[in-house]
Amino acid sequence: MESVIRGVVVYAFLFLVFRIAGKRTLAQTSPFELVLLLIISETTQQAMVDSDHSVTNAFLLIMTLVGLSIALSIIKHRSRAASRWLEGLPVRVVRDGVWDKKVGDKMRVDESEVLTAARTKQGLERMDQIKHATVENDGTISIVPRDARSPSP
Repeated sequence: MESVIRGVVVYAFLFLVFRIAGKRTLAQTSPFELVLLLIISETTQQAMVDSDHSVTNAFLLIMTLVGLSIALSIIKHRSRAASRWLEGLPVRVVRDGVWDKKVGDKMRVDESEVLTAARTKQGLERMDQIKHATVENDGTISIVPRDARSPSP
């Protein structure tokens, strides 16, 4: 039973850490973040198994973590409020070609990242060509181009 409790506590802790770290942390992995993730995984493994390295304990922990994942997906599916809390909402950083610095800073996204997404996804080169840019739940940036017939602001 101790392994199950350890598994639940570690899962909850890591979920909160990555939720607080923000969407962009999960979307783009730099070498530094990859090393950090490897260290976290090793530390997490040691915290969950303690001194019990048996196959039975490993299976119990795997079932606990998979069970938690399934339970959370069911909760997200049934409750809109839980889904918003667990995954967050998409956040718009560009509205009608205008960069929202305050929102961008909060999401840890800068104009150059939005312009990179605009170039690679839509072939756009300037901010005024973007109708909307949104940081999605998975940390990616989606771009909606301005209608070519509408005037720039």
